[in-house]
Formats: sequence, C-alpha cells, structure tokens
Amino acid sequence: MANRSGNLAKHDMPKRSTIIREPAVVRRLARSSQISKFTSDSTIAAAVMVFAALLAVMVANSFLFEPLHHIFMTQIGVKFGHFVLTMSIEAFVNDFLMAIFFLLVGIELKYEVTVGELRRPRQAALPMLAAVGGVAIPALIFLAFNWGGQQHGWAIPIATDIAFALGVMSLLGDKIAAETKVFFQTLAIADDILAIVVIALFYGHSPSIFWMAAAGVAILILWGLNRARIYTVKPYIIVGLLLWACMYKSGIHATLAGVILAFFLPAKSDIRLSALRDWLNGQARKLDDVYDDESHVLGQHSFTKNAEKVEHVLHHVTPPLVRVEHEISVPVNFIVLPLFAFVNAQVRLVGADFGAILADHVALGAFFGAVLGKPLGIILVTWVLVKLGFSKLPKHVSWDQVIAVGVMGGMGFTMSILIAGMAFPHAEEVLAAKCAILLGSVVAGVIGIVFVRAHDAIVHKALGTEDEAQ
Repeated sequence: MANRSGNLAKHDMPKRSTIIREPAVVRRLARSSQISKFTSDSTIAAAVMVFAALLAVMVANSFLFEPLHHIFMTQIGVKFGHFVLTMSIEAFVNDFLMAIFFLLVGIELKYEVTVGELRRPRQAALPMLAAVGGVAIPALIFLAFNWGGQQHGWAIPIATDIAFALGVMSLLGDKIAAETKVFFQTLAIADDILAIVVIALFYGHSPSIFWMAAAGVAILILWGLNRARIYTVKPYIIVGLLLWACMYKSGIHATLAGVILAFFLPAKSDIRLSALRDWLNGQARKLDDVYDDESHVLGQHSFTKNAEKVEHVLHHVTPPLVRVEHEISVPVNFIVLPLFAFVNAQVRLVGADFGAILADHVALGAFFGAVLGKPLGIILVTWVLVKLGFSKLPKHVSWDQVIAVGVMGGMGFTMSILIAGMAFPHAEEVLAAKCAILLGSVVAGVIGIVFVRAHDAIVHKALGTEDEAQ
C-alpha cells in the first residue's frame, strides 16, 4: 500500500503543481481564504450586529422611523389552496429568520453533546450548574423589582448573547485563557438550553391542538428520516419548513422548530472513513487511465464522469449536521442577526421621558438582573461547588477569570430582546425593556474589559516590583 500510494503521489505531482502554480487559481483561492477568515471571525460578526443595533437607534430617532415602521408592519405570506400563512415583515424576521438562528444554536448544542464539552457530564457540570445560577438570580432580581406588576417579563435578563460576549473576549487577546473561553462557551450553551426551555414553556400562545398534532407528525417524519439513515439534507429541510409552519400556526413559538430540526440532522457520515483512502487511490488510478493530454476538458467525458463520482462521495464524507452549519453560519452571523438587531433595536426616544423609562420597574429589573444578577449567580454557584469539593476550576482558569466570565454573562441581547417582545403586549414595556437590555449589555461589556485589563495591569506591576526587589 505504501508503494502504491508513493508511486501515485509521485506520478500525480506534476499535475497538482501545475494546477497550484496557475496564477488565476492561486489568486482565487487566496481571496476565498481571506473571505472565509473574515466571515469566521467572531469579533467581526459581533461588531456587525452592534453596528446594526446602533444604526437602528439612530434611524428610530430620525424622520425615517415612520416609513420604516410602515414597512416592518407590511403583511407578506404564502397560500397553498386553503392553507394561508400571513405575517408582517417584523414577524418574518423574528419568527422565521430567527428559526434559522435557532437551527444554528441547535447544531452547536448537538455538536457539544456528541463530541464537545457536554459529552463528559462531570467535566461540563461546573459551567452548566453555574449557568443555572446565572439564570435563577437574574430572574429573582427582575421579580423583586416587579412584584405585583409586570412579572411576566422575568426571563428577560436570563440570557447571555454568546456572539457579543465572545467578541468582547476576543478583544482581550491572551489576557483571557483559552480554557476560560471553553468554560464560558459551555456555560453559554447551557444558558441557551435553559432559555429555549423557558420560551417553550412560558412564552407560547394558547396552543391549537390540530396544529400541534400536525407538528407532531412532522417531528415523527424527521425521526423516520434519521432512523432510515437518510444523509441527504434536502428532505430534512423540507420537513423542517413544514414543522415551522405547523408550530407557527399552533401558537408554540415557531423558532423552536430550528432546534428540533438540528437534533434530527445526522451527525454521522454515510461514508466508511476507514475504507476511503483505498477507494480514493483506486479512483485516482482510474482518472489517470482515462485522462487524455490532447483532449479539451469538454471532451474528457470519462474523466469528468469519474471526477463527479469522487466529488459526490467526498461531499458525503461531511455529516449533514456540519454541512448545514457551513451553509447557514455566515448568513446567520452577517444577515439574520444584524437584521434582527436592526428591526428590534428601534428604540424611539424622541418625545419620551428618558428618566421615566430608566426608572420603570421593567427597565430596572432587566438592567440589574443582567448587570448584577448574572455575575452574582455565575460566580456564587461556581464558588460554592468548588468549596464543597463537587468540582474544580479547569486548568488555567483563575478566580479573576471566573469573575470576568460572570460579568460578561450579563451581555444579553438576541434572546433578551426576543423574550421582551413575547412577554409584553404594550409598546411602553417593550421600550423600557429594550433600553435596559441595550444599556445593560454595554455596561457589562465595558466593566468586563476594564476589570480584566485592570487586573492584568496590577499583576504585571506586582511582578515588576518583585523583580526589582530581587
């Protein structure tokens, strides 16, 4: 086998080198690599969403507010026979496009459960239980401010926006240990699970039994596709769209269809990887046999037919779960979330009493729940579990970094705004909640950055003093 592979590689080398040296191909690959690097940068994705939110606030307080609001309220829909589904553009963003975001969240959850941190319960227990504290205490603080009032918004400060928080963390460079980022990511994933459960249980409408049953049938079809080991993505997407429509009609929040779809997408490949190398070697020899140096590529029918076969097989090496993630991650980060931020951060303060908004119990509960409750819950639960000997801090994760994680956990945006819109029917409460969410996210991010940089400066100064003393 070693000889065959060596001979094959040697024989093919001139052809590969010729392709690689082609200037146009090199330039195209370089551009593609740079674009891929740009779009996979969490800091850039977070910055785009922040820019969209800031732009929304500026637009909301300008002459463009009324015409934009009219556009957002414009009804769109589809009709198939007697089935009619209509919604406003704003609802389309919040209910349909955000279902794609939840699909990405679900894929990340399934990945972590399958091969990531959540596959080891003992290892994941500390950040996951810390997430429970980071959900419970913010909710209690909100209820304390709104007891006997707008209690239905208790879930607004419970969520952490992982895109924002990791984007801020990345600005700190090596001041945040890699293990701390893993700890925080696991905590944020558990936070997402809890937020999803809360939305499902507490923020749906009165359910329609018929459409719930139809959604159940769609879920059974997804289960059947998975059990039948169907590794083509299209059937899952078609049934997923059907599931979304049924859930939207049922009164259950339709974005949850994305999470359900993710958990039925196969995480395995239908290609036996152990046999792939030998098969590829055989196919390479076939391609070599049918290749004609004298013929134009359009006339290389046998060569292109065999090449298409190889391409098709290699495409299926990647599990459907990962294929879908690759397809939607960039649109979610650079279209769906910025569009969601722009539509939902329309905070109009013209003519409003800003002092009264900030003094509103909803705003106070949401702000202090996020800025105070999040770090308190995360840090306290982590400290108690470590002191009781239930778990240990991960290697290279110090208590100052746990504090930083707790503070940055207060950066709630996407989920918090989504829950605020579902919790309150009146614009006044939604405005107060959105103001508190935006302000709380900024304050949590600034405090987190200042704390980490200040602690790092103190440590370096102390080390410098010790060096001088020696």
